[in-house]
Amino acid sequence: MPSEARVFGPYVERSRADWAALAEQTDLSLDAAALERVRGLGDPTSLLDVREVYVPLSRLLTKYVLHTGELHRSTSEFLRLSVDRTPFVIGIAGSVAVGKSTTARLLRELLAAWPEHPRVDLVTTDGFLYPNAELQRRGLMQRKGFPESYDRRALLRFVMDVKSGREEISAPVYSHLVYDIVPDTAVVLHRPDIVIIEGLNVLQPARVHPDGTTGLAVSDFFDFSVYVDADPDDVRDWYVNRFLSLRETAFRDPRSYFTRYGELSADQAIHQAREVWDTINGPNLVQNIRPTRGRATAILRKDSDHHVKWVRIRKV
Repeated sequence: MPSEARVFGPYVERSRADWAALAEQTDLSLDAAALERVRGLGDPTSLLDVREVYVPLSRLLTKYVLHTGELHRSTSEFLRLSVDRTPFVIGIAGSVAVGKSTTARLLRELLAAWPEHPRVDLVTTDGFLYPNAELQRRGLMQRKGFPESYDRRALLRFVMDVKSGREEISAPVYSHLVYDIVPDTAVVLHRPDIVIIEGLNVLQPARVHPDGTTGLAVSDFFDFSVYVDADPDDVRDWYVNRFLSLRETAFRDPRSYFTRYGELSADQAIHQAREVWDTINGPNLVQNIRPTRGRATAILRKDSDHHVKWVRIRKV
């Protein structure tokens, strides 16, 4: 085992330098234009980060995809079945503002560049939030993003359809500009090789029913999962900074749900962002999101500068 690798229970941890060395023989990366296209607002992820963090992760994921395919073939042969292989499903979890969307989009670009699986689709669970009218009816507008604000049955049906190998599957679309589900709009998947599902609560365990039994969880259908982690105080700062950036951009769009924030002074905007974090996003992280970290296959831990400092991979 490399000198910089450490064991933490079921995980092996690699430092940034040790992890980066795993990609030295991999001729795969993104150019600056592609990185700019997938990077989130204010996200400082660099081409060096892509090379040292995300390329090794995509290489490991490709090994998982290939060996899962071999397991499918062996199992089908043993059971004397003639069924097509279903898509490999990856879950990406983490807090608001931690950079999980950038991680998901980077992995989509990198995985699609591998010749073994060129068709990679990305679906965000925002599309499975209840529409605002339904959230208001249920008294959940101030708990948007909490597990109960999602149509969990619809999300579970979607993931089950993916893993059942259906020819065509659709998912609803969410607009961050209008802060609501877009009516009569869907993203359609046509037999992809890989599906990445990104969202706050994708690693939530199954709910316990009143009779003590449990059902299925979305994560039961994941072949691999990634949790993007950071100190909650750092994430709070990143959220505030992103709020200030949005105040100068999207919040000034007259179509935006948050146009009222576009006219705030800098001090007022900071106060508002901290209040939203402290009453909604922070409690959701502590109560619901961070407790699922240990269910992930891989954990990417970010430092205060937003750059990944170590990676933990669950031992097989």
